[in-house]
Amino acid sequence: MSTLKVHNMETAPEASKSLLGNSQKAYGMIPGLHGVLAGAPGILEAYQTLHQLFVDSSFNNEELTVVWQTINVEHECHYCVPAHTGIAAMMKVDEKITDALRNRAPLADPKLETLREMTLSIVRNRGNVKNEEIQAFYAAGYGERQVLEIILGLSQKVISNYTNHIAKTPIDAPFQKFAWKKEIETV
Repeated sequence: MSTLKVHNMETAPEASKSLLGNSQKAYGMIPGLHGVLAGAPGILEAYQTLHQLFVDSSFNNEELTVVWQTINVEHECHYCVPAHTGIAAMMKVDEKITDALRNRAPLADPKLETLREMTLSIVRNRGNVKNEEIQAFYAAGYGERQVLEIILGLSQKVISNYTNHIAKTPIDAPFQKFAWKKEIETV
């Protein structure tokens, strides 16, 4: 059960209603996350803006998925991992990429694996990455812009992942078939 209210068009604060209308138009429904974020119009607007800026970044659909899903899995987001599994399928991202990301497995494509590793390093080290990691990222064909765009994607994911942890946001019906939980690590 959600610990924060999941708003709809009737219960949302007035300043969130047009933003929820944007979600309805974009997704054909109001995602549960957006319903929760509607409780504070500024965070819903920030999330929608960051999402669009990240989608419009220099990353292609596979790279967007690598950044989003790497962060979702690292943050253990019960809501975003299944949602982005479904979104990746809609974006025509190879299922092998999605499966590897969900299972914390290395990616077969060396460039995408370098993107995954850099994203993990930024998240785990709170941006304190080693020069060697940056150089390896550049050697894989990425540049300064992409380092900054990972941070943009991370900004979006902090909003969604942390909100979903606190809210215990129910997984939307279209994504329930992609339910995910962290595998228990054995020592």
